[in-house]
Amino acid sequence: MLLKRLLPPASVIINGIRRAHIASETGGKQFPLEGIRILDLTRIVAGPYCTMVLGDLGAEVYKIERPYEGDESRKWGPPFMRNSTDSVYFMAANRNKKSVCVNLKTGREVIYELAKKCDVLVENYVPGKLDSLGLGYETLKSIAPSLVYCSITGFGTEGLYKAKPGYDVIAASMGGLLHITGSEDGPPAKVGIAITDIATGLYAHGAILAALLQRYRTGRGQKIDVNLFSTQVACLINVASNYLNAGKEAKRWGTAHESIVPYEAFETKTGYITLGCGSDAQFVSLCRLLGVAELAQDERFASNRTRVSHRKELIAILSDILKSKSSSDWMRIFEGASFPVGPINSMKEEPPVLRLRLQKPRNGKKVQWTNGTVDNEHMNKKKSKCCCIYVKPRAFGESSSESEDECEHCFGHVELKKKNQKVPPMPVKRDDGDNDDGEPHNADGIGGNSLGSSNGGTPSEPPSASGGE
Repeated sequence: MLLKRLLPPASVIINGIRRAHIASETGGKQFPLEGIRILDLTRIVAGPYCTMVLGDLGAEVYKIERPYEGDESRKWGPPFMRNSTDSVYFMAANRNKKSVCVNLKTGREVIYELAKKCDVLVENYVPGKLDSLGLGYETLKSIAPSLVYCSITGFGTEGLYKAKPGYDVIAASMGGLLHITGSEDGPPAKVGIAITDIATGLYAHGAILAALLQRYRTGRGQKIDVNLFSTQVACLINVASNYLNAGKEAKRWGTAHESIVPYEAFETKTGYITLGCGSDAQFVSLCRLLGVAELAQDERFASNRTRVSHRKELIAILSDILKSKSSSDWMRIFEGASFPVGPINSMKEEPPVLRLRLQKPRNGKKVQWTNGTVDNEHMNKKKSKCCCIYVKPRAFGESSSESEDECEHCFGHVELKKKNQKVPPMPVKRDDGDNDDGEPHNADGIGGNSLGSSNGGTPSEPPSASGGE
């Protein structure tokens, strides 16, 4: 009965492939991960971003959330969505998912049943937490041998820090990113987005695809471990290589590049532009367009090696020239140049490249989610060949019914909706101090009207091991 409501019969087999989405969502198209089901036990950013990308590729994603609490990032605001209690932060990483409420402490049988029907499970709890709930890899492996089980943690499943929760900025700090980010004479700076979370989500997404390919050959699932810290260290690439092979400690360069000159942002009359010359030929082209062709013949600047050695002199010369015109003037002058160049835009500025994919009314009307999908045909003037699907993020506890064109609150909440009653509001969180996960603000959720809950209510499951901000 459970799976008939959560995974309805309308998820039919077409040409040997289980359809993961209803026709109105896909427009009749097929997608790379069509028929793959994802059991998503993640929250915040890294895990949700991973499963969202899998959903973009056509996978059917079931996001498991705590009763009455949900994903913490639903409350990370303002800003919040209009006429909604969900933050825009949450909406950014949770499209293409169906929200299902399950109390993991008392509803493990629900997860067991779902694991048998799903291809992939993704979780981001502190190592050992799901094992203590009877939901670890070894347990689920015995129930569902073909399940790909991906764990996303802050610091891995072994070592001194394995029990520590992790956020993006913590991994970025300990993994070296903040040390090399910021102005040369300033303090460490945080990157403007949760880039370590995003990179971790993409690493996990790639590993899951590889595991699914291997399962196609072997018929068996496997355990995948991905963590924020290792991902951040891996992303240091040439910075780490410089230290390991040349003994050169990294430092902050602002927008400049340690090994390429010029390669940074320059001030203009009206703002900033960024340009880079990765070859001597590109530098010759830059000098010609700046009206100082002779500069490329100066022995101090004739090669990248000498330009790096005389960085300050060259940057001072280029800076004076570039301040003489506006950003738009320079972009017109550099049109068709052999070297990469672009303005530094704010969100409200509209690069022409965006108009190739996203149509935006000239009056500046805000983009809003519809009740269905984002139509790729309307995102491109040309016939769309996109192999992705974009379905709006679900409301808390809302699951999609594929047999009817409607949304209903899952299980305990279904009866409330049928009576046109509102879902009980989330209780106000209280600070109960530190919990066994090391997260200081875990509230006790009320367990009623949700999967696996008891009549008296039980504490909600603990917070995740990794996240972002």
